[in-house]
Amino acid sequence: MLRKSLCVWTLALLPALSLSNASAEPAPAQSSSVETEIRAQLMPRNETTLSAEVAAVIKDLTVREGERFKKGQVLVSFDCSIQQAQLQKAQATADGAGKTYDVNARLSQLESVSSLEVDVAKAKLGEAKADIALTKAGLEKCRIHAPFDGRVAALKAHEHQHLKVGDPIMDVLDDSQLEIKLIVPSLWLRWLKPKQAFKVHIDELDRDYSAEVVTLGARIDPVSQTVSITGRVTGKHSELLAGMSGRALFPDKAH
Repeated sequence: MLRKSLCVWTLALLPALSLSNASAEPAPAQSSSVETEIRAQLMPRNETTLSAEVAAVIKDLTVREGERFKKGQVLVSFDCSIQQAQLQKAQATADGAGKTYDVNARLSQLESVSSLEVDVAKAKLGEAKADIALTKAGLEKCRIHAPFDGRVAALKAHEHQHLKVGDPIMDVLDDSQLEIKLIVPSLWLRWLKPKQAFKVHIDELDRDYSAEVVTLGARIDPVSQTVSITGRVTGKHSELLAGMSGRALFPDKAH
C-alpha cells in the first residue's frame, strides 16, 4: 500500500518538473549584427583626357607620365608654323585694307569717290580684322595648358607625332583631394549624414585612414536598394593613389 502511494505521488510531480527544466534552458540568442564594412575605392576629384584641337605635329611635351604640374602650365605645344604664316598674311591684308579705307575716307570728304567705295573699303577692313582674330584663335590651340593642379596618369602620344583633331594626348588627374566612392544599403539613409566620420582601410597599404561623408546620392537603385555616397580622406597623405581600394568601416548604427 505504501509503494502504491509513492508511485502516485511521483507521477503527480512529473509535469511540474518538466516545466521547471524547460524554463531553466536559455533561449536561443537573437542576432542583431549588421554589415558595417563596405567596399570602397579612391577616385580623383577631377580627371580628363587632353586631346589635340589642331591637326599638327607635337613639338614639345613638357611632362612625363607620373609627373606633377601646376594649373596653367604648358603641357603640350605643337608645330604651328603654317598658322603663324597665315597670321602674318592676315595682318598684311588688314594693313592694306586699312590704308585703302583711310584714303577713300579722305577722298570722300573731297567728293572724289562715292560713299559706296568708302563702305566697300570699310567692309574689307572688317573682313581682314576678322581673319586675324580667327587665325589667333587657332594659334591659341597650338598650346595646351593644364586645367588644374595634378599629375599625368598616362601618355598617349609622343613628340614629333602628327595628330588629327580629337586625337588623345594624355590622361591627367587631380589627386590633391582623393574622393571615396561607396555603395551602401538605402536603409542607411536613416542615420547616414554628410560630415559623418568613418574609417577606410586601404588594402594596398594595409593601413586605416580617417574619412568623412561628403555627399549622399540623389537616387536609390530600385533593384538592389542601394545608394551611392561620396566621402573624402581627411588630411594630406602623399602615399595614397587614385584607384586604390579597400573597406569603409562605419559605426554600427544600422540596427
